[in-house]
Amino acid sequence: MNCFNNVTTNAGGIPYFSSTNTTIGTESIDIALGFRRIQPVGYFTVFIDDTIPTGTIATLPVTLTLNGTSRSLTLSDGTPVTAAELIGASLITVFNDRFKGLLILTSRTIV
Repeated sequence: MNCFNNVTTNAGGIPYFSSTNTTIGTESIDIALGFRRIQPVGYFTVFIDDTIPTGTIATLPVTLTLNGTSRSLTLSDGTPVTAAELIGASLITVFNDRFKGLLILTSRTIV
């Protein structure tokens, strides 16, 4: 997992990434993934190393930075994911379709 080009997967082949940085700004929260070779379509699991702390403004939208580009994380209906959904969460599952511009939170977090 420490090698830049290697991606750890589970038994079903779903990639597992640890975030490299979580930035809480005034307009959004960005969870950065330090990998450049993420497949353009498919599911992946993210372990958030720096969880979003309690007390963070709950309405801040969440973005993920992957393959060098920050994109908004949404729910399946297109609604932006906000800090309220991820406060205290350390593990999320995401569906990515770079061709259609989709980055969808597929796991609901329970804190």
